[in-house]
Amino acid sequence: MDGRDWGKFLLPYQQAVEELKIKFKSLRKELKAREEYAPIEFVTGRVKRISSILEKARRLSVALDSIETGIEDIAGIRIMCQFVDDIHRVASMIRQRKDMKLVYEKDYITNYKESGYRSYHLIVEYPVQTSLGSMPVLAEIQIRTLAMNFWATIEHSLNYKYKEQLPPHVRDRLRAAAEAAFLLDKEMSSIRKEIVDAQQEFEESAGTVRNVLNAIQELYFFRKIREAAQFQLRFNELWEQEDIRGLKDLSIDIHEALNRLNKGGGN
Repeated sequence: MDGRDWGKFLLPYQQAVEELKIKFKSLRKELKAREEYAPIEFVTGRVKRISSILEKARRLSVALDSIETGIEDIAGIRIMCQFVDDIHRVASMIRQRKDMKLVYEKDYITNYKESGYRSYHLIVEYPVQTSLGSMPVLAEIQIRTLAMNFWATIEHSLNYKYKEQLPPHVRDRLRAAAEAAFLLDKEMSSIRKEIVDAQQEFEESAGTVRNVLNAIQELYFFRKIREAAQFQLRFNELWEQEDIRGLKDLSIDIHEALNRLNKGGGN
């Protein structure tokens, strides 16, 4: 057993995971603000457990004093996407980033594993700023669809149960399930436009409602109680009728009223 202080050893990896999660979540937020559609559905991350690090080092014959370079997924980020095409778009974005260095890629979507495993992996070198200075940390970024992630989670649990020695009938059924998940991804990709249009319509509707209600609150702030109440009544009627076009017109009217108040100093 290595006599190193594992708590201190893992600190830069924990920092890398937290910072990378924030960066990719911020990227999703920015894309939604700019395009109203983001290829990133959600982001998770984890630092490998000490027992898992030691087990992988033993399996790969990595010397314990070479773990930093020999085990590339101590820091792990998972990015989930709706569609297979989104995976390649996110991978392209990561390649272009200047705050991390791409080491290499593994395309397990085109070249999926015999088990049926599909995912896109990028190994990056990420500089963590510590109290001792900058420290480059290797991290693995896995990009998957939701269907791929569901399958991989089940496979991981079964491999843990059977200690990587899956019975043949379980392997066969997992392989069949992987194909079913991939067919689902293909079917969803075939109606991608309809799905994205529906999501954008929902986002647009939600944004219009949010803007109207926020603007009405501003009128109350200016003590324009009567105007605010009248706009609230119009909103209630349009909301009941599910009249999105009417709500957009209402938003314009309220913001014009606010502009007049701002120009007049609130008088």
